[in-house]
Amino acid sequence: MPTARSSVMAARGEAGRTYLGWRHKVLIPPPGPAPRRPAPEDVRTVSEEWIAGQRDSEAQTNRPLHVALGGLGLFALLCPLLWLFRILPGSLALGGVFACMAIAAPVTFALVQSRQVMAQRLERAEERLAAERADRDRILHERQREHAARYTEWQAASRAYEAQPRWYGMTVPSDTSAVVVVGGSDTGWSALLTTIGVSRLREGGDLTVVDLTGHAITRELARLSRRCAVEPRRWVLPADLPRMTLGTNLDAGQRARVLSAVAAASGRAEDADADETLLLRLLEVLGQEVGIARLIGGLRALSTPVDDVAEDDPALALLTQRERARVRARCADDPQIRGRAWALEQRLAPFEAVGTRARDETYAQVKIISTDRASGPDAARMYGTYAVAALSELLEAREPAPATPGGRPPRVRPGRTRSVVVCGAERLPEDEVEQVLAAAEDGGVEVILMFQDAVPAALRHVRGPTCVPVVMRPPGGGERFRRLLAEMPDAWTHTRKDLEVHRLTEVVGKFVGDMAVGADGDDQVETEGDPLFPSPHTESGALIRNAAAAIAPLDLVRHVRSATVWGRVTTQAADVDALDAVEREEETTVGLTGLDWRALVRLPPTAALVLTPDGPILIDTNPGILTLSTATLATAEDHRESDAVAGLAPKDGFEDGAPRAGTSRRSPDTGPRIVSTGEGVRADGPRGGGKPEDVHVPEASAVDVRTDPTRVPPNLGPPPERLDWRV
Repeated sequence: MPTARSSVMAARGEAGRTYLGWRHKVLIPPPGPAPRRPAPEDVRTVSEEWIAGQRDSEAQTNRPLHVALGGLGLFALLCPLLWLFRILPGSLALGGVFACMAIAAPVTFALVQSRQVMAQRLERAEERLAAERADRDRILHERQREHAARYTEWQAASRAYEAQPRWYGMTVPSDTSAVVVVGGSDTGWSALLTTIGVSRLREGGDLTVVDLTGHAITRELARLSRRCAVEPRRWVLPADLPRMTLGTNLDAGQRARVLSAVAAASGRAEDADADETLLLRLLEVLGQEVGIARLIGGLRALSTPVDDVAEDDPALALLTQRERARVRARCADDPQIRGRAWALEQRLAPFEAVGTRARDETYAQVKIISTDRASGPDAARMYGTYAVAALSELLEAREPAPATPGGRPPRVRPGRTRSVVVCGAERLPEDEVEQVLAAAEDGGVEVILMFQDAVPAALRHVRGPTCVPVVMRPPGGGERFRRLLAEMPDAWTHTRKDLEVHRLTEVVGKFVGDMAVGADGDDQVETEGDPLFPSPHTESGALIRNAAAAIAPLDLVRHVRSATVWGRVTTQAADVDALDAVEREEETTVGLTGLDWRALVRLPPTAALVLTPDGPILIDTNPGILTLSTATLATAEDHRESDAVAGLAPKDGFEDGAPRAGTSRRSPDTGPRIVSTGEGVRADGPRGGGKPEDVHVPEASAVDVRTDPTRVPPNLGPPPERLDWRV
């Protein structure tokens, strides 16, 4: 088992991250309803009823005074009349008038004073209501200012909630050297392979796929590569053995180890060292560039008596009499050599045509080696062992060997990210699995091993420090996964919040079904027109070549949507991931009841559990999620790191590490959003990831509205009118 990851792999940094899928997570919770604007209260004024009541009360109070004043007036009028009629003397009449006037004066003063008091009371009521109205207006204005501030915050939080991504990328950690996938169906593996291909095509990296399933699970990957103007190099074994160059440009020791591993895979594991020694001696005699057919001729010479010329033997006809003698002299020192040579010849016979019709081919960015189902599991084990063993020897080489003897080694871009994917690794010998892991670690190559069943070789890497275990839906009943679950730490046996299957995962997985997997050997890319003469150009006119530079994220999204069945189906089911479903509080996720094998059997085909030290994380390997407007290439950890650098503290109701709000540009179609990520851009999100894997756009934030004096404002609106030089 490989130990710590080498410095070569650690130096890859974040530019060569491998995506395993997307993780659905809502970092910013819904902001809730908008705060209600405070409404002004009804205007209170002095009502006419109240004034009438006050006047009635005053009238009732002053009624005796009015009666007294009236009586005094009548008596004052009566006194002169009595004087005229000579009833009263003039002095008494005049005294009565003056007495009435003396009594009426204070009464009249009291009535006038009462009228003034009433007027003052009405005036004070008006002033009191005016003061209360002023206080209410002041309080209303303060509440409206507070509401405006809270509404601004709510609006920013609402924009951040609506603009945030729902699907975050799940990448392989930089301190790990391999990914071990246990379980999964052909549909799930097709999705995972295409997602890994998206990672390598996005940056112009190298991808080698060894498919031992025989179900053409690489068809969608091949279609995506061709749409990205990269022609994948495909070898379907055993039909394409004559034109396969893998393993033909190794030195003698490497070729001897590869061929002895093939012989050991067919049931001669105990004789692997002796077979390797015998093959190495034959290569010393015949030359390290000799073909396997001539090696078989050398083995035939060892198993044939010296006096037997065997002129009708086509294998011996490839060697001259002198070469036969040299072979017998160098290798016939063991009395059991005849039986060993005969058995080794039988096991190497299917590979005698390797490289016989191979041409001097240039470097290919995407290479696919698959086996035909008609060959059977034993043949797939032998062909897979040959391919993986040859790859292990190539990965251990410090520099690529020349394609032809005496030629120059192929030019490979320095620092190119390379990945090797082995599908159906349970068919390989355990020694070859360990060998490819160790070779890839030393060579700075990432290895993804896919085991369809929980075999001992897969269980050995579940808790490895340098491997990322990924569990998908077990085939069949899944009872053999009980041992795998027993290898998990105690923290993994509990249901976590992150273990929720999104409805989109279920819908797309059920709808795609076997559409992503072709018939046996059907991994060829169909083109419009005559398939025998495929066009050297894509639909957009780009020239198809063996390798291409990095692809812009938006172009990659367009290619995934148009070229793969995953992109087309996910685009049609995008309404399942719409925001209105969340706003209506609909159930868009289904939590797992536990982490037992019964719960794993119910997983959708594209769902996968990534077993991290902090617990399992449920992801969706569907590459079509990249086409959603709520998907991003950045990870959830990227957003937390960017918020920590920006010094933004989460508000009440936000999860810790929640991303800050940000504005986004949404394309009119269902394409990805473009949101600032510090140095780059990720697919539609409100915050920056601070990672260099995305394209560059200016950053815009909806929370931090402070303007940067060093930033040039955007050019908005029409240009100003040109000045008239004649004025």
